[in-house]
Amino acid sequence: MFVQTEPTPNPATLKFLPGKTVMEEGTIFFQSEESADNSPLATNLFAIRGVESVFFGSDFITITKADSSEWPIMKPAILGSIIEHFTTNKPILIDKKNSQLSAHTINKDDTEVVVKIKELLDSKVRPAVAMDGGDIVFDRYDEGIVFLHMQGSCAGCPSSTATLKMGIENMLKHYIPEVREVRPVEA
Repeated sequence: MFVQTEPTPNPATLKFLPGKTVMEEGTIFFQSEESADNSPLATNLFAIRGVESVFFGSDFITITKADSSEWPIMKPAILGSIIEHFTTNKPILIDKKNSQLSAHTINKDDTEVVVKIKELLDSKVRPAVAMDGGDIVFDRYDEGIVFLHMQGSCAGCPSSTATLKMGIENMLKHYIPEVREVRPVEA
């Protein structure tokens, strides 16, 4: 098995591509070792010194490191954990029902504006940020303000504020006149 790595716009984050499906549906973002107890792979990755967060996308894994850690030291252990996990065919998640999967499901209670926001995020925003190893997930809409969670390489990325304001906010305002502003939700 060969795992490719790609840089992301966030220098503290690397994208690992195992060449296999990681998440069949949705995404999941672990921001601490305690939150990863439902995932054998995330637990093993957090055991590597310097790993601060783990994000699983459809076909990639994004790892964010501590500022004091160095990729050349961490990368071999991360690659080893990923290869060992996929070659032993262990599950990514033990219990999907109790996991905090991120997905934009349209609910019957959603207003027309919220449905449009979720559809635009799914069709235009999420595929683009996934290429950079991250995800942006809808949290809520309140009086013209859209609140979004930044995950994976987007969380803590120096360019995420510009992406949020200049990219996503401008696009949503263009297509949905009711939108006045977009704000990140703090983790």
